[in-house]
Formats: sequence, structure tokens, C-alpha cells
Amino acid sequence: MRRLTALLLASSLPFAATAQDIASEATRTAQAEIAKRLPLDDPRDEANVMRGKIGEIPGGVIMGKDGKTVWDRRPYAFLDAREAPATVNPSLWRQARLNAVHGLFEVVPDKIWQLRGYDLSVMTIIRGKTGWIVVDPLLSEETAAASWKLFADTVEAKSGKRPIKAVIFSHSHSDHFGGVGGIVTPEQVKKDKIRIIAPHGFSEEATSENVLAGTAMGRRALYMFGSILTPGPTGQVDTGLGPKLSSGTIGYMEPTETVAAAGGALTIDGLAFDFLDAGGTEAPSEFVFYIPAYKALHTTEVVTHNLHNILTLRGAQVRDALRWSKVIDAMLLKWGGTAEVALASHHWPTWGTGEVSALLANQRDAYRYVHDRTLFLAALAGGADKLLAAGKAAVAAGDYRWAAELLNKLVFAEPTNKGARTALASAYDQMGYQAESGAWRNYYLTAAASLRGTAVESLSGNGQSRSFISAIPTAVFFDALAARFDAAKGSAAKGTFQFVLPDSKETVAIVVGGGVEVPRYGVTAAAPTATITINRATLDDVMLGQTQFPALLQSGAIKIDGDRMAFLSWFALHPPADPRFNVVEP
Repeated sequence: MRRLTALLLASSLPFAATAQDIASEATRTAQAEIAKRLPLDDPRDEANVMRGKIGEIPGGVIMGKDGKTVWDRRPYAFLDAREAPATVNPSLWRQARLNAVHGLFEVVPDKIWQLRGYDLSVMTIIRGKTGWIVVDPLLSEETAAASWKLFADTVEAKSGKRPIKAVIFSHSHSDHFGGVGGIVTPEQVKKDKIRIIAPHGFSEEATSENVLAGTAMGRRALYMFGSILTPGPTGQVDTGLGPKLSSGTIGYMEPTETVAAAGGALTIDGLAFDFLDAGGTEAPSEFVFYIPAYKALHTTEVVTHNLHNILTLRGAQVRDALRWSKVIDAMLLKWGGTAEVALASHHWPTWGTGEVSALLANQRDAYRYVHDRTLFLAALAGGADKLLAAGKAAVAAGDYRWAAELLNKLVFAEPTNKGARTALASAYDQMGYQAESGAWRNYYLTAAASLRGTAVESLSGNGQSRSFISAIPTAVFFDALAARFDAAKGSAAKGTFQFVLPDSKETVAIVVGGGVEVPRYGVTAAAPTATITINRATLDDVMLGQTQFPALLQSGAIKIDGDRMAFLSWFALHPPADPRFNVVEP
């Protein structure tokens, strides 16, 4: 159970990896060609990323209450160099340098501010009639609290202290809601009637995706975010969307209201908002919004300054590129002629009506191209030694993607083939060095380290707060438990196990048979094999790793009526998930 919840949020688990091969001649040539092809000296983004800066956290260092560092930009001083090294794609280097700029920025004078560079995501603060409206309070409570303090010390110190009147969660990914506890408490929300506004379906999507597939997503996230890599020109540089993941405490608060699929107008602290549903684009539950009074368009994560994943490397739900394109087109039709600034949940704003329209059009066309070209191509639809030779030849020719395609098959067929592992690792090195996407770079370099056996992992990272664990619906918890049922060992298992949770007044009947178990939420079985009485709060303790079932049985915190041995035998058919399963080999 502890393993299940340890990776609920695809968090960053740092460990060390050794820097690998220097860039080959083929990689150097490829990098040079990219540098010639792209307008890397275009000054507009550099001007926009610095525009409106009014303060910063010294050194970009944020500490937790326990004295541990949860955010530190100092190891990334190597990004001060303007010219990209041969081991980093010049486009990614440029993106990383832009993302490295951190501070408090005034986006619309005396109306909208952003805190950038203090987490993977961006926190936006909007002036309402009587107070502040906070959008996307980052991933960790510690980074959100430090960012809010910078805002209070800089803006409120001059204009006067005002209360937080509302918090907006733009979508269901944790880097946009996990830090909410750093700016408001549940008691404040209740006492001050603070509105927490989210898109429809938010609660289900925010908790379920990382529970049911949490172990696999968490494992792959280590590769995607480069958490095992040392920052540097041959290691972790950036993620593309932002510098990296913070390593603080991730929390959760239930929205007080949601915006329906139809979207539409909503007044928040006297300020008019116009919402447009974007669910099924970058996230299953998402919206964008426009503030007419400020002529500001918040594009959430639907439009940012990069091309987003359609199939994410960590294994989140596949995005619908066609719907994505259509949502952006709807934004362009609805607000393209009036919006004077576009700001998002990542990156820096774009100012100017013409520039905003061009950004929307370019992004719309990019996602449409990915969709249509994929369908177009889909419609067109020897021995280990030879395979290894072909793979090595592809590496020597600089055709690293083809080399990886060949050698990956060989590694899976012969995991102990040292020549194949070494050659594939070399291909991944160069693919990582060439990668424009920070996520792809991290994945390739992590894979190379794993193939060589130089990756040393340690299980540490974001801690889970009780607020998040307790927010997981009981039905989702038991669905996740069912997903861990060992069907091979339990193929003959039969029975019905009735769970009664007195404190939450819930019942769940689990029917076991046919190699599966079926949780029936809210059902009371007529003749269960065993009835297990346990408080939901006690289940939370188990998920937080604060206790285990044997200790609870001994203490009497769990009451079992009926066939006790049948229950224990059934429960033993749920082995703990291994968060370190192999990714680049069988």
C-alpha cells in the first residue's frame, strides 16, 4: 500500500548519474545545422521574459520548514553562457536560459503579476475588486509560500495588504494545485469563504490518474524529468516547460465550485471572467479564460512557448491533438482580435494583439499538423550479430534514432548482451545531446545511464500530505487495490469481503472470483466471507506509511468478523508495486 501512494504524483526522486560521452562529430554537425536554421538571436523572447520584473528571491533558493532545500537555481549557473555546448540542442539551450530567469513580474500594470522560475509551473496573481485572485499555486507548498511572500513584500508593501478572495486551479495536473496549502489553509477557506474554482471533472482527474497508474507513471517520470541526472551540459538542463520539479510537500484542497463544460461568464471578486472549456487537450480537466477589463487571455497549458507532448513520456492520458487544435482556434476566433496579452501556466507572456493572434495561430497549426500528418502516414501503411552490426553502423553514421530502434530490440531479446547495451547507450547519449525537448533529453540520458549500470537511485522526494491522501475517493482507493491483485496466484480465489468505514460512513463490497476482484462501492453484501471494519482515517495512515496492517490487526484498529484466514489469504494476493521496474530493458 505504501508503494502505491509513494508515487501518486509522479514526483521527482533525485539520485546521481555519471556524465557520459562527449558529443560525436555527427552530433556537433546536427547542432550546428539547427543553430543555422533557427532564429536563435531573435531578441523578442529575451525582452518579454525580462519585461516587468520587480523583484526576486535571492539566489533562487527556497528552504522547507525542516531545513531541506526544495528549490535551488545555483547549480544551473552554467546556463549563463549564451552559446550552447555541443552536448545540448541549441533550441533547448535557449529555452533553458529563458526558463532560468526567475522573479516577480508585473504583466498588466497594477493588475496582474506572475511568479516565474520558482517551480516547474507559474503562479499568477490578479487584482480583484477587494482582494487577490491566485491562479495555479505551483507544485509544492514551500515554493508557493515563498513566492507569495515575495509578492507580499514587494507589491502589498507598497499598495496595501489585501485578502485572497479566490484560487483558480486551471487544470488537473499537480504542478498547478499542489502548493495551495502554502498560500491558504482549509480553515481560512472556510472562515473567509475563499472560492476555489476549477474545471468540471477536476477532483476525479486530479486524484485518479496518479493512483491507478501511479507506480508506472512515477517510475517513468524519473526519466522524463531527469531526476537522476546531475545539472550540467551533459546532464539535466531543463524540462522545456520549466526548469525542473520542486521537491516540497504536495497538498490538495477540494474546489468549492467548478466551471461547467459550456464555459461562459463568471464574476470573481467583482471582476468578470469568460471561461472556455479545454478538457481533453493538455489535461482531461482544463479551461482557459479571458479577463475583458484587463484584455488578458490566460491560455493555461493549452498554448505555451513549446510544442507539448501528445503521448507523454511518463504515461499520462494520451492527448487529442485535433481537439487541441480546435480549442486554440476557438480561442483565436473568440479573443484573437481583442486580447492584448497572453499569459500561461508556464513560460513568459506575449504582448500585443497581433503577436497574441500569431502565437495562437502558430500553435493551432502545429497540433493540427501533428494530427493530420500522423493519420496520413498511418494510411501508407536476421540474427543478433547482424542486428548488432547494423546498430553499430547506424551509430557510426550518426543515425541514432534508427540505431536505437534496432538495438532496443536486441537488448530486449538478449538483456546480457554487453555490446548491444553499450552501443544503445551511446545512441541514447547522442540523441539526448541533440534533443530540443528537455523531457526527451532527460529520458535518453537516464536510459543511457541505466544501460551502463551507472545510475544510482535513492527513494526520496516529494512527501505526501494528509490533505492529498484524504482527498482520494474511497472508490478510487479500492480500484487501485484491485489493480494490484495477483491473478496468476489468485486464479482460484473466491469470496466476498465487506469493508465498513465507520468514520466516513462508507461501505465497499469486494467480490473475488475468475482471477479478478470487483469493488462495489456503497454496497452491503448479503453473506460476505468476512466483514472488515476500519476507519477511512486509518486507511490514510496506511497510505502515508505511518502504520501497516499487521500492527493494526494486533492493536485492534481493524475488526474482522467471519473468516479471518480467508481475508488474510486474499490480502496477501496484493504484492507491493516495485517503483524501480526496468524501463530500457526487460
